[in-house]
Amino acid sequence: MSTTTAIASDGLRQRAVNGNGKINTPTEEGKKVDKLLDSHTEYEFGGPWGVLAIMTGFPVLMYYLWICLVFYDGQLVFPSAVDDIQPFFGRMWEHIRVDASPNAYAWKVYGGLMAYQLILAGIVPGYMQEGLPVPSLGYKTLMYKCNAIGCIYITWITAAVLHITGVFRLGEIIDNFGHLMTVAMIVGFAVSFGMYFLTVATGNQIRMSGNFIYDVFMGAVLNPRIGPIDLKMWLEVRIPWVLVFFMSVSGACKQYETYGYVTPNMAFMCLATWLYLNACIKGEECIPQTWDMFHEKWGFLVIFWNFAGVPFSYIYSVVYMATHDPENYRFSTPTYIALYGTLLTAYYIWDTSMSQKSRFKMQTQGITTYRNTFPQLPYNMVENPKFIQTQHGNRLLVDGWWAYSRKPNYVADWTMSLTWGLCQGFCSPIPYFYSVFFIAVLVHRVGRDFERCAIKYGKDWERYCSIVKYKFIPGVY
Repeated sequence: MSTTTAIASDGLRQRAVNGNGKINTPTEEGKKVDKLLDSHTEYEFGGPWGVLAIMTGFPVLMYYLWICLVFYDGQLVFPSAVDDIQPFFGRMWEHIRVDASPNAYAWKVYGGLMAYQLILAGIVPGYMQEGLPVPSLGYKTLMYKCNAIGCIYITWITAAVLHITGVFRLGEIIDNFGHLMTVAMIVGFAVSFGMYFLTVATGNQIRMSGNFIYDVFMGAVLNPRIGPIDLKMWLEVRIPWVLVFFMSVSGACKQYETYGYVTPNMAFMCLATWLYLNACIKGEECIPQTWDMFHEKWGFLVIFWNFAGVPFSYIYSVVYMATHDPENYRFSTPTYIALYGTLLTAYYIWDTSMSQKSRFKMQTQGITTYRNTFPQLPYNMVENPKFIQTQHGNRLLVDGWWAYSRKPNYVADWTMSLTWGLCQGFCSPIPYFYSVFFIAVLVHRVGRDFERCAIKYGKDWERYCSIVKYKFIPGVY
């Protein structure tokens, strides 16, 4: 499919529709709706007070769950009596002061990872992927340098060499979980506020509410960049999922050093986190096609979560297993088969459904050349897909996995999160935090997405919902 592309002096691209009319663009009416959606019209997350509660409450919750997991045998603890309230908080603070201080080791490891990933992102060759048309940029598109796969493979090799030579032992990472978590939180807050002030100072803010704390939370900038590095996409993958994977590997190293073997449960987490990280890097060119990239701003909501929330609240099962006797969570062979089978099935649906939607969006832009990274799974693209052509100008996919559910990727993603807790059985409720929190996030996000879609597509959205009847699980909900 041939297209012509105008390249402006600022590096933005404006695709022109070819003679076949294969590249769909918003109609004039659609552009009016986009302008409405690209402005601040109402508060989300409970408004300023709600986001303030999230910004203060979530770090406290992260500390509390970590303390219970490591120091109280994975059980939730509370003051034993009214008179114990003050001593209780004193004990909690002492754990933080001693075992979660931002020490030199944590700054070197976390800061070193950030610096290394930024350097690699800037110098490693990559695949150039065109993003979706951005309404605030006059429907021009941004180009994204997708080199995560090369950067992460270099990182894996570097880590292996440092571990084998004894320069940096991977097993030490899990021992410093608390210290690293505090550094991650500091970085998350610093970047969130720093980015807000920088954006306002340079006049690049968009979709502002006028409330300081709310705008810090939601973000002020849409497309933050350092040269060829899109910071929003960089942070989606390079820090959170790299840390999640290395935390799992660290837990496995710790087990091996302690017991002389790695349990199937810990091996499960190494596989699960590798699958997720590898999916992100091998399908990085699909990330620019997501709502996160072309609409969500870069604020505390995204920044803190990727710097600290994901890597230090998703792998509580690893922390538990690295600090407890394997006899506590030893399963039967059929149970292991069921656990691994559920993970791999859910991963397959998640990977292929995400690929189907992203490549469908690429097709609507006239992009028909795709990367061939490992592994490319069967059914990862729908040939001649069925879709609804909306009056807005966009198309809604009603084929592949998306013919049965409006969010098949969410169902599969949540199922994987559940297995991350199940791998330690029912020794502790804390590793299930990820799946419980995640389903709340997904339900909230679906509400936000569907509300916007109803405004954006009107009767076409009603038609879509009549064809794809189920939000999540076909035949159930």
